[in-house]
Amino acid sequence: MNLRERILAVYRGEKPDRVPFMLDLSHWFYHRNRMPWDLSKSYDQPQKELIDYHKKMGVGFYLANLGSFFETIYPAEIKIATSKSGDGSEIRWRISTPSGILERARVWEEENYSWAIPEWSIKNKEQLLILAEVLSSRSYQSDWEKYHEWVNCVGQTGVVCITTGYSAMGQLLNYWMGVEETLYATYDWPNTVREVVDRINQNNLLLIDLLAQSPAEIILMGDNFSSDIQPPSFFEEWSKSYYAEAIRRLHAAGKYVAIHIDGRLKGSLKMFSEIGADCADAVTPKPTGDLYPAECRSDAGEQMILSGGIPPCLWLPGVSDDVFCQAVTAWLGLADSNPRLIAAAGDQVPPHAIEHRILMMKEIVEAYIL
Repeated sequence: MNLRERILAVYRGEKPDRVPFMLDLSHWFYHRNRMPWDLSKSYDQPQKELIDYHKKMGVGFYLANLGSFFETIYPAEIKIATSKSGDGSEIRWRISTPSGILERARVWEEENYSWAIPEWSIKNKEQLLILAEVLSSRSYQSDWEKYHEWVNCVGQTGVVCITTGYSAMGQLLNYWMGVEETLYATYDWPNTVREVVDRINQNNLLLIDLLAQSPAEIILMGDNFSSDIQPPSFFEEWSKSYYAEAIRRLHAAGKYVAIHIDGRLKGSLKMFSEIGADCADAVTPKPTGDLYPAECRSDAGEQMILSGGIPPCLWLPGVSDDVFCQAVTAWLGLADSNPRLIAAAGDQVPPHAIEHRILMMKEIVEAYIL
């Protein structure tokens, strides 16, 4: 079986000849090759250099990080302007609506090779309602031709998931308010937050309906879930109904659904297995995460695919090759009793990772016969 066949076999509930192996190498690859990535523009063409590297190394591909396969459209009364600083180190978005203005910014951090948020934008109820006005007014238009271009470029090296972006609560936590202020808002302004969350998530379901018609086999959802930030009780109150409905609609259209859970695992795996998610993506066990591999399977149950396994810290020079190999083997051992497993990184392979460990992981996976 090739890399693509192995991944899809696991999603179909079949037993492949080897554990599927795939990695999100994008962040590591950009850093290693000093390739800029610009949040202010859309990337229309497949990232051929990144895909070719996956092929050269024999690594499964699955995540088109800078690819977009649909267009988000706002009504005429909502104006969105994007500007960059002279040196390109800051990007600012200004959103003008009949009710007011929102602004947000991202600042380049060379050490992390990523775009940081210098200040949270929403500080009061009025701004929250402006956000609801903006995000509940969106419509969506597909561009499946772009998707087919990515798929043709990737070929049998893997799959191309389509990502949905954040839920309403994910928007607040990750883009607009941050964890602390969002939690305060749910206590201080519960009715307003409820209205905002419901309006945004209702609009998100329009995108779900569009993606249900897409040519993609796998739809990847998630808020960068971590059970210390969105524990089951919080998820139950603010996001469960949206995710359950999205999964139901995608399943009805014959799609598989993966959920990106790249933080604390205890509680998170179970809450998504209970609403029928097919896969937990970016699973990060100890020492970075809070569960051992066997505990991940216990919490997830028997039906949900576990994709991930190798924490970011184990890719770095301060950790020995022996420790890295032991972690890969421990993760693969889960497949002895349940083939619903994918060998991948816990989230992304980080900048400064040792390149030869990519090949080491591939060799260990290839030698592990099911």
